[in-house]
Amino acid sequence: MEAIVAVNADWGIGRDGTQSVVLKADRAHFRELTAGAAVIVGRRTLGDFPGGKPLKGRHNIVITRQAIEIEGAQVVHSTEEALAAAAEHPRCLVIGGASVYRQFFPYLDVVHITKIDLAPESDSYFPNLDEREDWSCEAGDWQEENGVRYCFCTYRKR
Repeated sequence: MEAIVAVNADWGIGRDGTQSVVLKADRAHFRELTAGAAVIVGRRTLGDFPGGKPLKGRHNIVITRQAIEIEGAQVVHSTEEALAAAAEHPRCLVIGGASVYRQFFPYLDVVHITKIDLAPESDSYFPNLDEREDWSCEAGDWQEENGVRYCFCTYRKR
């Protein structure tokens, strides 16, 4: 299973339920990597999407404790249900938020990370894979958008 996430210099991923730094290049990278795939997303993170709606062109698996239906999404209530739903698709990416990343971290083999060279205040974090010996990194070149440096990295579990 894969995940995709943008992290700040301190591995922060957001504050108050939303990304601290938004880059057009990161959004395009996200669209490209998730197109046609299944995605696992938490209900609160789904609410941060445009219109609070599931992402088009992907099979949205929304994990929540609530007994709700979401048009255009498959609602599941446990890790096991989400894993079973993901297994029906050739490719599945975990797309957040922080608690969902933690929940599925043991199942991840590949993590696509956009590293952003800023450290705004965050209240949620992704595990720092640079500090873990069980992950290796293929890093792209540093680029810049509106004065913000970033690079795309792919981490693979060893």
